[in-house]
Amino acid sequence: MTKPISFTLIPPGGDAIDLQGQEGHSVMQTAVAQGITGIVGECGGSAMCATCHVYVDDAWRDKLAPLLATEEEMLECTSSERRPESRLSCQIRLTAALDGLVLRLPETQQ
Repeated sequence: MTKPISFTLIPPGGDAIDLQGQEGHSVMQTAVAQGITGIVGECGGSAMCATCHVYVDDAWRDKLAPLLATEEEMLECTSSERRPESRLSCQIRLTAALDGLVLRLPETQQ
């Protein structure tokens, strides 16, 4: 059995939420399965909706896989401001290298 991967979601104006997920699962899958509000994931994780938009803490940005064209395109459709640190949480797969990842949630997803 693999060790769970820990990460933190910080809602706007709220307290940090510490979560654990399984290696290979996406941040979006893990958050939705644990009932976290602020990540919707309408498309189920296929990078087709942008309702799982997050802001990646600067310390972690270079540790993520590069943006794919589909994610880049969907980030143009976010309801909250797109920033350089914007990513879709469905495209962030949990790995041991991301243990401790910190993400901020935008004001709105829809």
